[in-house]
Amino acid sequence: MPQSRFPRRIGTWPAVGLTVAVLVAANLLLHRWSGPVGLVTAVVVSALLLGVLRWAGGTRADAGLAPGTLARGARWGLALAALVAVVYLAGALLPPTRVLFEDRRYEGMSAGGLLLRVLVTVPVGTVLVEEVAFRGVLYGLVDRARGAVWATAVSSLLFGLWHVLPSLHLATAKPALTPVFGDSAAGAGLAVAGAVLFTAAAGVLFCELRRRSDSLLAPMGLHWAVNAFGYVAGYLLR
Repeated sequence: MPQSRFPRRIGTWPAVGLTVAVLVAANLLLHRWSGPVGLVTAVVVSALLLGVLRWAGGTRADAGLAPGTLARGARWGLALAALVAVVYLAGALLPPTRVLFEDRRYEGMSAGGLLLRVLVTVPVGTVLVEEVAFRGVLYGLVDRARGAVWATAVSSLLFGLWHVLPSLHLATAKPALTPVFGDSAAGAGLAVAGAVLFTAAAGVLFCELRRRSDSLLAPMGLHWAVNAFGYVAGYLLR
């Protein structure tokens, strides 16, 4: 009997374990690599994770990429991006909240560098890989096995932990946080813990958008807007 061209399917939980292993390696690599290499890595990791989902018998719908839901997801994403733009504009203009948008990491950024981050680095290097991983593959795998509540919990917890490395210097980079956490190792640890909790909570919101819209494009739109408009506000308030 001729062998099948495709390997035997793996179970849901082995696929979850493999996905987490890939994400651990990707987190280390993306934290170390930037520029074109980092972008290529993000694309490769996204494709690899979608391959894991398919290997486990998952479908495009499980990843939030069913063709019939993309238009609805795009409408959700655009509406949420517009809402974020309004909120950020108000926050940046009001003196009491303006300091929250200031970030020392943007001091040497050029206008070209800003456009590169907003139009390329954020959508490809951040939003694509994180949404495919956490609201696409992980959410889809766990949802099939245990339902939306478990999928949201697992995805959001791991999403929070994903942000440990990017948050290591958060307390000193954000002027609004330095007086709160200081510049000690303990303060840095508290800032990281706060970032993990905050991003885990954001993950819950992203998962709910994914569930309600049945599309990955809804959380993608909100995720891009939060990050991209944050760069814009930080750049303008240097």
